[in-house]
Amino acid sequence: MSARHEEIAEALRRAIDREEYTVGSLLPPETELAARYGVSRGTVRQAVATLTAEGLIGSRQGARRVVLAGRRSQSFAELRSFAQWARAMGREATGRVITQEYRTATAEDRVRLQLAPGAQVLHVLRLRGLDGQPVLLERTVYADWIAPAVEPIEEDCPSVTQRLLDDTGLVFAYGEHVIDAVAAGARDAELLTVRRTSPLLRVRRVTTTREGRPVEWSDDRYRPDAVTFSVHNSIGNNALARKTAE
Repeated sequence: MSARHEEIAEALRRAIDREEYTVGSLLPPETELAARYGVSRGTVRQAVATLTAEGLIGSRQGARRVVLAGRRSQSFAELRSFAQWARAMGREATGRVITQEYRTATAEDRVRLQLAPGAQVLHVLRLRGLDGQPVLLERTVYADWIAPAVEPIEEDCPSVTQRLLDDTGLVFAYGEHVIDAVAAGARDAELLTVRRTSPLLRVRRVTTTREGRPVEWSDDRYRPDAVTFSVHNSIGNNALARKTAE
């Protein structure tokens, strides 16, 4: 069973998620939280320290803690699959493969995935949903060495990341993301049920193993009314890098 301070930390996270404590607001005093949860102030301090380390609340000695961020987002300091991110929000993730085929790696594929000329890569177009509503199109290219494990996965598998972990032990350890905006073409508009030329959030990413071996690269396009990206900076930790558009 989890330690009491961990249970309290999770209760506070949920309260922040429900916006009982909004960004910029103050948490109740330690004495009030201790009475509410029936614990000592020391246990409350441990729970608060956990949330401070996660960047959800600010630390000011001798003052009440201020809420800095909500949890209904995925930090760029962590790497989670779409399904894991959805579960963290209490939503149901769905997935459906639209097309899947092997192709000879292009020059871009070879550079991104560090492949030799002539390598056969697996291209997958997958539609993702939240609670049954389409929100994301993934155009993913899998490296030749992992493609045979991806190919037989059922078309409606909610988490390819989890399936590869279960089947092969593969861990997606590192990712690099480039974010911009594009206009929806005819096919994107049809699959995402938006008007043609509607703006979509695009995330181009390369994911690697712990050893730095590229597993996949993907062009992901999100409906902006379903998913947004926010930046949370602090003087001690800033995982994002700002770059000029290419």
